[in-house]
Amino acid sequence: MTTIKKHSSSYLLLITFVSAMGGLLFGYDWVVIGGAKPFYEVFFDITESPSMQGWVMGSAILGCLLGVMVSGSMADRYGRKPLMIIASLVFIVAAIGTGICDNLIWFIIYRVLGGIGIGIASNLSPMYIAEVSPANVRGKFVSINQLTIVIGILSAQIVNWLIADPVVPGEAILNSWNGQMGWRWMFWAGGVPAVFFFILIFAVPESPRWLYTQMQVEKSQSILERIGGNEYAKLEIKSMQVIAQDVKEKVNFSLLFKGRMPKILLIGIVIAAFQQWCGINVIFNYAQEIFSAAGYGVSDILFNIVITGVTNVIFTIIGMYTVDKLGRRSLLIFGAIGLACIYAMLGACYYFEVSGIAVLALVLLAIGCYAMTLAPITWVVISEIFPTRIRGMAMAVSTFSLWTACFVLTYTFPLLNSGLGAYGTFWLYGIICLLGFLFIKKNLPETKGKSLEEIEKELTK
Repeated sequence: MTTIKKHSSSYLLLITFVSAMGGLLFGYDWVVIGGAKPFYEVFFDITESPSMQGWVMGSAILGCLLGVMVSGSMADRYGRKPLMIIASLVFIVAAIGTGICDNLIWFIIYRVLGGIGIGIASNLSPMYIAEVSPANVRGKFVSINQLTIVIGILSAQIVNWLIADPVVPGEAILNSWNGQMGWRWMFWAGGVPAVFFFILIFAVPESPRWLYTQMQVEKSQSILERIGGNEYAKLEIKSMQVIAQDVKEKVNFSLLFKGRMPKILLIGIVIAAFQQWCGINVIFNYAQEIFSAAGYGVSDILFNIVITGVTNVIFTIIGMYTVDKLGRRSLLIFGAIGLACIYAMLGACYYFEVSGIAVLALVLLAIGCYAMTLAPITWVVISEIFPTRIRGMAMAVSTFSLWTACFVLTYTFPLLNSGLGAYGTFWLYGIICLLGFLFIKKNLPETKGKSLEEIEKELTK
């Protein structure tokens, strides 16, 4: 196991945080539309059109899927850094364009474009961080990407709150500052971190592991030396030599179906989908409905949403500091079984009409459990279990699975909630968590403390 010199860790931290700004923009762009929703819906006159409201909200997911599909093969062919530069430009254009729109069609187009940025960032940022991080701290550093995502989510909530003027009773929203300009500034504000991302990404080196696959050994070693010193670089280069016989093979999609890759790919696909189908994101997407069903009023709901956001950040930090100590497999197993138990109790609360603080406590417990396990660890696992030469494509398939699952989850919750009731829906998510627990326990090996090359050798041989 290779380690990083203490005096070099600041450089690793710098390039990690810069690349993780893709995660921050991912979180911001994903959530900002929620604060703008009451105002742009009035502006574009879609308040009486549920189908159009759903299309506007879901258009970003379509963009995510497009971004993931494009970024995977391109990252393996042209490198990780160029794709992150493209993502930063896409975020800038989407932020500006969404805010200037007076036409709904163009508004949707820019939302799709923003989704493309999210898709690229969600695929590339954790992958890049995994490839530059030493084995003993890789989990912690990849988890920084999840931390920036939740910070981006909180930032969007705060920005929306600061920008929006207080709603005057009886005032027509369309003629108010919120209805004409406020929602625009919510989107424009996202352009500020996007510009910083674009500027700072040029200071980040290309992935040394991708460079090695392109036979640029000297450049790869130079970057590794800057990260961890001469001895560290020599050990990493020596470790990468185990894949030297494979890097000459032309990278194409067929490699995903050779040897043991189908099984490894299945692990990535299932774990990525499980991160969404475990059900926790419906608490963020449909917090109002969930807390309303538990007997909370509007003002209490808004306060509870803030509490859930803060809880998300705190437990994400806890997850960062436990992933390299407790291990990926252990935390995923704990998260799956923990959520299954919490959902069983939460469903019981709704079934027996228990409301108030009990529901809030269980919701916070579920968010805390998710934030320190499935949320960050999923990104860690899918960024490290695939061979370097096809990591971009394989991660793209897993990330595509994640966003597809996200769409299915978001779309089906209102249907499930209506058909099964809140208690039946949470019990169903509990059953899914039990199935996820069994799959992870049977199929996922522990990767804590192993180099990417050691993981590749263990999984593919």
